Amino acid sequence: MSDKPGKPVSASRVELCQLMLPEHANAYGNVHGGLIMKMVDETGGIAAMRHAQRPCVTVSIDEMSFVSPVHVGELLCCKASVNCVGRSSLEVGVHVHAENPITGEITHTNSAYLVFVAIDDAGKPCAVPPLVLETDEDRRRGEAARQRQANRLAQRKQKG
Repeated sequence: MSDKPGKPVSASRVELCQLMLPEHANAYGNVHGGLIMKMVDETGGIAAMRHAQRPCVTVSIDEMSFVSPVHVGELLCCKASVNCVGRSSLEVGVHVHAENPITGEITHTNSAYLVFVAIDDAGKPCAVPPLVLETDEDRRRGEAARQRQANRLAQRKQKG
C-alpha cells in the first residue's frame, strides 16, 4: 500500500456539465454516444487524478448502456467519485444526466464504472493514497466496487 495519507471520497468528487449544441448531435437531434462516453472518461479521469495526485490512464469501462437520449439544448452533466482503490488502481463511478435548462427537468441517461491506473513520471503504475470511506454511502459503494473488482479478476482468469 501507499505511504501517503488517506483521502476521503469527498476530496476527489467532480461534476462536469456542458451545453449540448448541434455539432454534438446526429441527424435526429440526439447527442452522439461517443461524445457522452468521452465526457464520462474525462470526468472519471479527473476524479482519479484528484485522488491519486498523479496522471491516471483508463484501463477499462465495465459497461455503458444508454437508458435515455440526450438532446440538443440540454445540459449534459457527469458526476464522478472514487469508489475503491488498490495499490495503483482506482475504480470511479460516473453518473450521467441531462438537464433541460429552461424547465429544470432532469433525466438519468446512463452510469458507468471505470478503472484507472495512476502512473509515475516513467509511465509505470505507482501507488495511490488509501481511500477513506466516511459515510454509509461511501462504504456501500466501496463494498460494491470490491465485488466488481473480484468479478473482473475472475473473468480475466477465465479468459486465460
